Amino acid sequence: MAKATRAKGGGGTPATVAATRAGVTYTLRSYDHDPAAGSYGEEAARALGVEPERVFKTLVAEVDGRLTVAVVPVSASLGLKALAAAAGGKRAAMADPAAAERATGYVRGGISPVGQRKRLPTVVDSSATGYETVLVSAGRRGLEIELAPEDLVRLTGATVADIRA
Repeated sequence: MAKATRAKGGGGTPATVAATRAGVTYTLRSYDHDPAAGSYGEEAARALGVEPERVFKTLVAEVDGRLTVAVVPVSASLGLKALAAAAGGKRAAMADPAAAERATGYVRGGISPVGQRKRLPTVVDSSATGYETVLVSAGRRGLEIELAPEDLVRLTGATVADIRA
């Protein structure tokens, strides 16, 4: 069952704390996470009744050896060459999940692009700008933060580029 709540103040996950501190208007959307779900993002879209193109997954890759965050729709795949180019590098590969968890402070399936332990270079897919709001993980499985794409870009210091495969 999905619940929508407007954030009122501090507390919550590092993502919601960062958004609140920045004065960003957002809505928290929660659902009952199924540990057997094959795709966290597709599960979120289905459970919340949101088209998968508006729900974005957070992936951590290495671009020329440097951890980099990619934010792409759950309905798409990440184009590693496009990510490398957008991040000013030559080669990209998916990061080791343990390294991604250590750097971000979040667990796999709950990695948010917002409020990470260590601010990593971030690239948001350009398709996000076509929506009034998008959803990304709020830092825990079963919890999404819905916000304007321009706020997502501002909070993460992201570059916007077409990085879908």
